[in-house]
Amino acid sequence: MGPYGSGGAGGGRKGGGLHAVNAPFRLENKTIVRLANLREPDESRALEGFVARHAQGTVFQRPAWLAAVERGTGQQALALVQERGGRVEAYLPVSLIHSPIFGRVLASTGFAVGGGALVEDGVDAAPLFAAVEELALRHSAPSVELRGGPLPEQREGWQIKTQSHCGFILALEPDDAAQLNAIPRKQRAEVRKALAGELTVRIGAGAQDRADHYAIYAESVRNLGTPVFPRSLFEAVLDGFGEDADILTILHYGQPVASVLSLYHRGAVMPYWGGGTWGARALRANDRMYYELMRHARRRGCTHFDFGRSKTGSGAFDFKRNWGFTPEPLAYATWTAPGAPRRDADPTSSAHAGRIALWKKLPLPVANVLGPWIARGLG
Repeated sequence: MGPYGSGGAGGGRKGGGLHAVNAPFRLENKTIVRLANLREPDESRALEGFVARHAQGTVFQRPAWLAAVERGTGQQALALVQERGGRVEAYLPVSLIHSPIFGRVLASTGFAVGGGALVEDGVDAAPLFAAVEELALRHSAPSVELRGGPLPEQREGWQIKTQSHCGFILALEPDDAAQLNAIPRKQRAEVRKALAGELTVRIGAGAQDRADHYAIYAESVRNLGTPVFPRSLFEAVLDGFGEDADILTILHYGQPVASVLSLYHRGAVMPYWGGGTWGARALRANDRMYYELMRHARRRGCTHFDFGRSKTGSGAFDFKRNWGFTPEPLAYATWTAPGAPRRDADPTSSAHAGRIALWKKLPLPVANVLGPWIARGLG
């Protein structure tokens, strides 16, 4: 018997209290899977170290990300650790996402485009996958989503997707001239026009940076028909990541028109939450924004630009290819409990087309009030 150890952060909540989660998993041999105590500083630091040392470790597997999501959205942070002889050999961070519209899901990780398990070479992660299925049932969550990492391809109830999304990562060039010349001709012409325009750049993480970014991002996602995340999520990420996150804003005669909140991890910059106003396109402010971020990241010592993921064949997919990025298919896995319907919270799903069209017509103040309440459950 392997213990399902001390409760994770927020373990005393209704539907997920310690009385519900401390029962042991049914495991064999000497492998133990337990819940990490993310409120214990030593354990959190140890897991940060595990992510930092692992070749496949990402920013979204860091306990700092889990903690920021919990603080910013109220969605519970949990982490499963697989050990042998007291040594961590696999780790799976998850967010317990509850939505009154889309139900409950364990996502690895919440509000992230990546995540999934980190497993040492030669280790069988089957106990970890069995544990996350049981953890989901104990929390009345009929679904699990793994957004990367080793996937349970042979386990019943799991569905693997390999063609729905692609990632885009490119090495940064050694200087500004080389960076500009590395951009394909048509896109480079747009960047040159942006550089010749009356645009200025501001980088920081202060109160004005945060306020301008959120206003622009909220308008941008409303225009796309998507509810905006709560501002508290962005605040929690910036506060929790310190020097590993910042905001770059493009201004036109002092007026913010485009802005992006970026994450930094192991020599790569990822522009994560970004957007522009209606006027940004004509000003080519987004083109200037991403080029300036490449320059800024290189000055910080970064070697790669991670443009995140996009749905295969989408407009964002084509936009990133226009910048010279080569799409790399990503693999995701979803588990659905026996007898439960599959969860569909994909904003690009045809099932939500009517809602998206309606959302685009909402006045911005109304969208900004309703959006965070809905978006905090999208995960």
